[in-house]
Amino acid sequence: MEKSVKARLEDTFNDLSKDELKRFKNKLCDRKKDQGIRKGTIEKVTDAIDLADLMVNTFTSTGAVAVTVEILELIGCNEQAAELKESTGHGLPVAQSSGDVVDSKAGQGLKVGFALSDDWHTKLQVIRCSQESQNKILTENGQEIYEIKNKSVRIRLALLINNIDFEDKAMTRRGADRDEDSMEWLLKELGYQVVKHKNLSAKEMEKAVKDFAQRQEHAFSDSTFVVIMSHGKRDAILGVRYNASSNPSDTFLTDKIYHCLNTENCPGLRDKPKVILIQACRGGEHGHVWASDSEPDDSMAVEGDDYVHKEKDFISLMSCTPDTKSYRHVQNGTFYVQNLVDVIMNHAHEDHIEELFRKVIRRFESADLMGHFRQMPCKDRGSMPRLFYLFPGL
Repeated sequence: MEKSVKARLEDTFNDLSKDELKRFKNKLCDRKKDQGIRKGTIEKVTDAIDLADLMVNTFTSTGAVAVTVEILELIGCNEQAAELKESTGHGLPVAQSSGDVVDSKAGQGLKVGFALSDDWHTKLQVIRCSQESQNKILTENGQEIYEIKNKSVRIRLALLINNIDFEDKAMTRRGADRDEDSMEWLLKELGYQVVKHKNLSAKEMEKAVKDFAQRQEHAFSDSTFVVIMSHGKRDAILGVRYNASSNPSDTFLTDKIYHCLNTENCPGLRDKPKVILIQACRGGEHGHVWASDSEPDDSMAVEGDDYVHKEKDFISLMSCTPDTKSYRHVQNGTFYVQNLVDVIMNHAHEDHIEELFRKVIRRFESADLMGHFRQMPCKDRGSMPRLFYLFPGL
């Protein structure tokens, strides 16, 4: 059962030290705007349960969260404030689509992202690439572009795994169903048949990826997408049976995705673009963004036509940098998926995949996108020697 606002407030207050709780009560008493609480009433509060009751009874469930966050930030408990906003879905802005940050003039503070209504798929569409535009791109870039098979003969497959309901009910990913709808719609718009799985353990995820890699249709394809959405750790995706204390081993290493789809294990996708999209936390830090790009290993030289690269033609976009959190609105889904869908929808007709990813990353550079929250998607393990254009509609 989903926790109530009161229960989440209790959790927050239990996380405060005695000194922090005292300062919280003092600020609550001193609060001038809107409703205030008398000192005598606050003095009767003895524990987190009493304080949560008082907040909800005074400000209602919705107002109690806003007031609690306000006071927590005033007394310097920013981490607790962020956790409360994340767990209740309060304070996460959902901006309307109004172009890319890269297209705006400096200093305008353009807000980006977009909110999906219940009938969003009837109002939005991927901008189609015209034959003229495709011919121009092909003429300008020539051999630098991956071959795109004719629409009449190709078969494109995409794998979509979404873990929402975990055995540990506290780990339920509210809003993740919206991400699933968004990604499935986008992939179909781009011409991919979607192989979809839901609520898998680590072993089931590995089997799903292995089975997908063996699909015969890849021989008639020109590319593929693999999308996995769940909770995660730095280098792993959590299965639905994961429990930090009783079952910490239910984790699927992201390295196995590349292993299953490499040239040796998936010959049908040899020399074809393989796009990996992962929406999952990679740690517990709040917005400590860092990236470390290592130098490529040049020690292995490939000689002769009888040898091929074991891992090639991959590109991935992770929802966040190592050790940090990835944020999800409890109604509208993750900021990563919302912006990824919006960028591809509006720019795939003119940009190759790396430029599309850059535009997604660029959006998260704006402080207006997520308020006090910080998240930075990052490209990882890229091995594409050529440019991959989706040419939607063609």
